[in-house]
Amino acid sequence: MNPSPQTVTGLIDAFRRSKTMFTAIELGVFEATPTTAEAFAKANKTNLRATTLLLDACVSLGLLAKEDGTYSNTPESEVFLKRSSPRTLAGYALYSNRVLWRLWEHLPDAVREGSHRWPQAFHTEGPIFDHFFRTEESKRTFLTGLHGFGMLSSSQAIAAHDLRAVKHFVDLGGGTGHLALAFVDQYPDARATVFDLPQVIPLTREITGGRVQCVAGDFFSDPLPPADCYAVARILHDWSPAKIERLLNKIHAALPANGCLLICEMLINDTRTGPTLAMMQSLNMLTCTEGQERTAAEYEALCKAAGFRRVSAKVTGAPVDAVLAIK
Repeated sequence: MNPSPQTVTGLIDAFRRSKTMFTAIELGVFEATPTTAEAFAKANKTNLRATTLLLDACVSLGLLAKEDGTYSNTPESEVFLKRSSPRTLAGYALYSNRVLWRLWEHLPDAVREGSHRWPQAFHTEGPIFDHFFRTEESKRTFLTGLHGFGMLSSSQAIAAHDLRAVKHFVDLGGGTGHLALAFVDQYPDARATVFDLPQVIPLTREITGGRVQCVAGDFFSDPLPPADCYAVARILHDWSPAKIERLLNKIHAALPANGCLLICEMLINDTRTGPTLAMMQSLNMLTCTEGQERTAAEYEALCKAAGFRRVSAKVTGAPVDAVLAIK
């Protein structure tokens, strides 16, 4: 049997597709529609021939529709790529284009050395979030990007386990509050708090609109707000086992008896070969953090080492899965 080259050629072409989408977002294409190539080029001072090539490529990718020379958003781009959409992923795409693209360029060195690529790509040292927060624009791009991506999974992560007994849900490192909002949507008689760095909280308040409490602090160094359920969503995958152990011990000590911890992360399978989305995210963690994605058994071991007595994992079918640990 002759093997097909389709997998290989598809992967060779994959970066071209993503860069086409990133460029269209960067240039404001999805905010400008409906438009013609001539009108867009004039308004944005781009080259007409090159603009036409870009817009037609977006049509081929299903990101734009074209009729009589006029380009319009498809339903997918209207919801997920238009920056003003409440469900937009534009921020995550821009963060991928401006930051992750440069980190991934050095993936071979990350594999050789087993460390993130911030110094190599950006000539910067210090905590990783210092780069994300270096300007107001970069902070908003990063946080709104995580918000859009988080909304793809938050309701499913909350629904994965029975949290009816929870009276106060505290999302540690909760960012823009998408998980806390999903919790109060499902359990309107309970209350929720987002606990995150002082630089984050103003945007949290803006997005949550008073529906949840917002408290500033660092979960590694500051006391945790009292709660009977803590959540860490896409947090543990950032850190080394030693830092995870430190944080889980702190959470366990702060919880009352029968209190719980909700961990929202991409779970990789027991053979550590999939799903592909989680494996790509694990390499992403290699390039930009100290961490990686883990199996359900690995999270169970980490939780039990911290003193949790019962741990259950649920695959949600969304990008992020849910592990519940009971004290």
